[in-house]
Formats: sequence, structure tokens, C-alpha cells
Amino acid sequence: MKDGFIKVAAATPQIRVADPEYNANQIMAMIDHAETAEAKIVVFPELCLTGYTCGDLFLQDCLLKEAREQLLRIARYTGKKSEDTLCFIGLPIEKDGKLFNVAAAVQRGKILALIPKKNIPTYGEFYEMRHFTPGNENAVPFQIGEDNVLFGMNILIDLSEAVDGLKIGCEICEDVWVPDAPDIAHALHGATLLVNLSASNETVGKDSYRKQLIASISARLVAGYIYCSAGDGESTQDIVFGGHNIIAENGTVLSEQKLFENGITCADLDIERIRHERRKMTTFQMKDDDNVIYTNIKGNMKSVQTNLTRKFAAKPFVPSDAKERAKRCEQILSIQSCGLKKRFAHTGCKSAVIGVSGGLDSTLALLVTVRAFDMLGLSRQGIIAVTMPCFGTTDRTYHNACTLAQKLGATLKEINIRTAVTVHFNDIEQDMEKHDVTYENGQARERTQVLMDLANQQGGMVIGTGDMSELALGWATYNGDHMSMYGVNVGVPKTLVRHLVQYYADTCNDRELAKVLLDILDTPVSPELIPPVEGKISQKTEDLVGPYELHDFFLYYMLRFGFSPAKIYRIAELTFAGVYEAEIIKKWLKIFIRRFFTQQFKRSCLPDGPKVGSVAVSPRGDLRMPSDASARLWMEEAEKL
Repeated sequence: MKDGFIKVAAATPQIRVADPEYNANQIMAMIDHAETAEAKIVVFPELCLTGYTCGDLFLQDCLLKEAREQLLRIARYTGKKSEDTLCFIGLPIEKDGKLFNVAAAVQRGKILALIPKKNIPTYGEFYEMRHFTPGNENAVPFQIGEDNVLFGMNILIDLSEAVDGLKIGCEICEDVWVPDAPDIAHALHGATLLVNLSASNETVGKDSYRKQLIASISARLVAGYIYCSAGDGESTQDIVFGGHNIIAENGTVLSEQKLFENGITCADLDIERIRHERRKMTTFQMKDDDNVIYTNIKGNMKSVQTNLTRKFAAKPFVPSDAKERAKRCEQILSIQSCGLKKRFAHTGCKSAVIGVSGGLDSTLALLVTVRAFDMLGLSRQGIIAVTMPCFGTTDRTYHNACTLAQKLGATLKEINIRTAVTVHFNDIEQDMEKHDVTYENGQARERTQVLMDLANQQGGMVIGTGDMSELALGWATYNGDHMSMYGVNVGVPKTLVRHLVQYYADTCNDRELAKVLLDILDTPVSPELIPPVEGKISQKTEDLVGPYELHDFFLYYMLRFGFSPAKIYRIAELTFAGVYEAEIIKKWLKIFIRRFFTQQFKRSCLPDGPKVGSVAVSPRGDLRMPSDASARLWMEEAEKL
């Protein structure tokens, strides 16, 4: 499927215990329902053709024969349809005089494989060993109807022709709860999707544990996981089943069926993302064990585009839940301040020098520095907050910078750099009326020189203010604001900077401090390097490089999951529908790609700074990228959009 997406489903039908014909009718109706929802893989519960709670009726020959006949009937039904949906259906199968709890993989009129349950529980309310035998691992031929199929646990259904890298491993109920679960071997032999046919009864709190288990297994095995459980219709003589269906992907629960409501749970899995994670995670090592024999069975599925219902966060760096967002903000502020605290303790510095502009980034850097000094028991007066007004500075940002420094107890120092920059421009014969890159960067470099020299005077350290989004775009003056002795914001994207400052304003006990922080939040993002117009900021960053919420979206999905430009554009269109037109998204995506590749040289010599999340651009950590890498492949794909 295009971009690695495939829609899958877990389906719990209403059944009658020991009535395979009725149950087969319900299963076929749900297959139709799933196909209407465009699901290509559908998982049904354990023993759903007969019911899990048949007890000693499993030993009755008529029940076993009818279950087999109804499986063949379902297979024939799928063969009459134009769809190529792959279904996993649970039933009891007799083989060599023994009874097995089996998952049948059915597609296009064929039974592709019969996969038996390995771990047969005999404890508590479970007494399966009374009826069933543990399954064999290696696949062996088995006659069912007119066909010979493979019977065994070590079978993977290969759908890689439809979705690159999609291989499916199957286990049944108890298999997932044991220490040496079959899913481990399945994943290490290539399965990117795991399915589980289950009949897990409900007890108080078990649903939470089950959900946690499935999510953690999908994370540990870097895989998709479809868990389908029995529901209403099973016998309630001693136990009750809730139809708790769960679809997870690499630690994230994508979809979950509400307890005690039979039905279909659908989700869009991203196999491409799973494959990227496995490539990236060098400790995920595929097994090549000659003692374990795995059989790959080719499924038959067309490659089509999945109509996505999956949601993508417009601000992937920012939790949508307010409580979780506050927790994240506190944690990030702690990471930033603890990193800076360690650097000060190591160097023995007692002074910090920081340029304050009245903008978001320098505000966050100052707040972090204050926290670090408080942790060290150092006087805040050792923080030298320097405001350096020049040609583009407005009264609003100037007064906010000064008020902020004073309210936080830092030492405020004002150095007007107009004269110094004017002299410098005269020296290099720069026309003062020519507001080009030289005009802008000359001011930024003069400010950095002032900060560095003040730090030398004070025996202190210059604190960098630039954030990760600016570094991704190269929106920093090389050897200007690009440089510092420790960059506290290098791991924080612009969309998150805003929330960190907001969190500080919401949680501080100083109303005047909160007031100035809120005004800073309300100020347009600008480097203020071009003279204002009628006292207003004339140079707005997002008018020049594009909306930061788009760039942070592009950055996250490109670096975190390795998405291609076409895939990023596709999900951005869905996510920002009604906010940005498709052509606008395309325009800024192309600009992002071009700037990201051409500006790597700035990131290659970044100062130290703390990593705070799963995406970072440090040349010593997450982004080992050559400064001269060609952007041709990415740009060509973007141009075709």
C-alpha cells in the first residue's frame, strides 16, 4: 500500500456456543463489514467458529466436523468476492488423533495456513489442557478439504508485494502472556505485524493490564500488533468476556474497542515506519538460527492506496492533553537547567552572560538560566542579561527584555550597538540603506562579540538562545547568534518554546512577571534586524521562512520516522486541512528541504546543549549528516507533488 499504510481490523462477532454455522454467518457478515471499511487484514477471536466455552463438547466429533466444514465454507465465500482481505479465524482442528486450538489464515478462497496455539493454560479458570495439545513449531503438510496446507507455528504470511516489508506472525491468547512468547521469534525472523486470536475473560483491572501488555510488546518488538478477544455470546456460566480489541504500533495504541461491545475495531498501520525504526535501532537484530525453521507463505494482495482515518498531531512535539503538556514542560525545563547546572559546576563559572531581546527564545534561555542558578545556590545577580538595541529594535521588545531581567533578579546591562555597527559598515563600505544579509548579519555578529567579550571580562559563560527549529532551517547567523558556550534551547522546537514560556507564566507566583511573559508570547517572532515601521515590527520570521508549526511537523516526521517528502505532504494535507491550502504546504515543504540540506554546515559545529526529546540535530548525537549532502532526491520528489 502506498507509503506503507495498511488498514487492519479486529472483529468480535456475536456468536452462539457450539453453533459453527451460525457463527460462520456472523463471521462472513463481519468480513463484509470490514471490507466496506477497507480493512485488508481482519483478525477474529480464538475458537470463534465454535465458541471458546464449549468445554467437553470440543471432544464431540460432530462439532469438530461442522467447524471444519464451516471454515471451508468461509474460505469459499472469500473466493467469490473481488476483495483480497486476509482473515485469521479461530477453530478447533483434529490432527493425528489430537485436538489443536488453531488460527486459520484465509484469503481469496484459500486456507493459506493453520497456525496452532503453543501455550495451553491449565490454571485458574482455564483448563484447556483437558482438550488441546500444544502446537508443533515447524510447519508440516495437512489435508483439509481438497487442499494440502501447512500446519505449524513457525509460519509467516508474506504480503511484501502489497506493502514492502509486511510479514505477519500469528499467536493465540496465552501465547502472548508467557515469558518466551512466540511473538519474539516471529519478530526476529521478520514479522512486522503480529496478530493474536484471544479469548481473554474480564476481571477487575485486567483490561488495563492487557492494554499495557500489548502496547509494550509492540514497542519491544518494534511491530504492529492486532489483538482480538472473544465477547458477548460466549457462555457466562463462570466467566464473562468483554470483546477487548486492541490495535497497537510500536508502543502506541491506535485503536481500542470499548469493553462489552462486540464490533469491529479498525486502524491504519504504518509498516514503513516500523521498518524505519528497526533500521535505526541497531540493537534490534534479526535471527539466523539454523535450528529454527520458518516458512514464508505468500499472500495475494493488490497494492492500493489506503484511505487514511489515522490522525497525525499537528504539533507532534506538544502533547494535546493539558495535564500531560504541563508535565512535559516541567520535565524539559528540568533537563535544560540540569544540563546547564552541570556545565557551571564543572567549569566553576559564577557568571552567565545572555542576550535578551524580548523574544521567546532568549526569554526561555533566561528562565532556564535562573533555574540553574537557583539549583546551584548562586546569586541571580551573577546572570548578566544584556539588551543590545540596534536599528530594528522596537520599544515593546526593549521594555519587555528589561522588565523580564529585572523581575527575575538578573543584572541588566544595556549596550546600544548602533554606533559600533555603523562604524563597522563604514569600514567594509556597506550601504546603510541596503537592508541585505550583510546588514542583518552584521548586527547579529556584533551582538555575539559583545556577549563573548563580556563573558571574558566576568569569567563567565555565554548562554545560547537559538532553538532547534531555527537550527533545522539554518535561521541563525553563522558565528553570530549561532555561537555560544552552551546552548540551552538546541533541543527544543519553536512550537514547544511557546508552551514552555506559557507554562512558566501559568505557574509563577509573580503577577507582574506573568504579565510580561504573556506579552512576549503575544509578540510576533522576529530577529528585529530591519528598521521598524511606525514603531511596529517590520520583519516577521514566519513571513520569510514559513509557519513554524509546518516546519516542526516536517522536521518531526522526516527525522523521527524517515518519511519521504511525498508521505510528509500527504499526511500534512490531512492534518492541516482547512488551515493551509495544499499549495501553501507544498511551497513551505520545498523550502524546508532546501534549507535543511544547505544549512547543515551550521549544525556541524554547534555548541554543546541538552537533548530533550526523540528528535535532535546535534552532530555528536542524532544527526550525523554530511554538510555537502545532495538534496536532489528529496527535491525531485517534492517537485512532483
